[in-house]
Amino acid sequence: MDHTASPKQVVAVVGFVLTYVLTACVAAVIAGNREFAFYIAVMVVLGGSIFWVHRSVGLSAGLLWCLAVWGLLHMAGGLVPLPDTWPAEGEIRVLYSWWLIPERLKYDQVVHAYGFGITSWLCWQGLSAGIVRRFRQPAEPSLGLMTLCAAAGMGFGALNEVIEFVATLLIAETNVGGYVNTGWDLVANLIGSIVAVFIIWWTHRRRRLGAIG
Repeated sequence: MDHTASPKQVVAVVGFVLTYVLTACVAAVIAGNREFAFYIAVMVVLGGSIFWVHRSVGLSAGLLWCLAVWGLLHMAGGLVPLPDTWPAEGEIRVLYSWWLIPERLKYDQVVHAYGFGITSWLCWQGLSAGIVRRFRQPAEPSLGLMTLCAAAGMGFGALNEVIEFVATLLIAETNVGGYVNTGWDLVANLIGSIVAVFIIWWTHRRRRLGAIG
C-alpha cells in the first residue's frame, strides 16, 4: 500500500487547493458566473469529504496531489477564456469547450479521464486500507478488486453527470452540453478508470518482482 501523506504534505496540498479555490471564487464573482459558483460549492463539499476519507484511511501524498491538480484543472476549465483563434464547441469560450483535436477530443474529456482515473486510485487506497485492517495483510490487486475499483470510479463519474444535470435545472444558462456530450464524458471516465487500475496492477507487479529479485 502507498505510504500515508505526512501532516506537512497535507498542509501543503490544502494550501495549494485553497489558493486556487479562492482565486476561482473571485474570478467567478467578477465574471458573474453563477454556474461556476455552484461548482465551487460542490468543490468545497468534495474537499471536505476527501479530508474525512484521508483521516479514516490515510491517503498517499501522491494521490492527494493528483486530486488537487484535478481540482485546478476543473476550476481553470470553467473560468479561463479561450483565444478567439482556438477551436471551441458552443458559444461559451472557456477551456472546457476547447477542441484539442477538432471534433475528436476536448479538454473536458481529458479532464474526465484523468479525474475519474484518479478516483479509481482513491477507491483502491480505501479498499486496501480496509483489507489491511480486517485481514492484517497487504491487499493484492487482483482482477476482481481492480474491476471493483474501476466500476467505483465510473460510478462516481456517473454521479458527476447527475450533479451537472442538477446544475441545468437550477441555472438558466450552463456549459454542461447535451446527451452526446454526456455520453462521451462517460466514455472518458471508463478509459481513465481502466488506465488507472492497469497502472496500479503493473506498479504492484513490478514491486513484487523487485522484492523477489
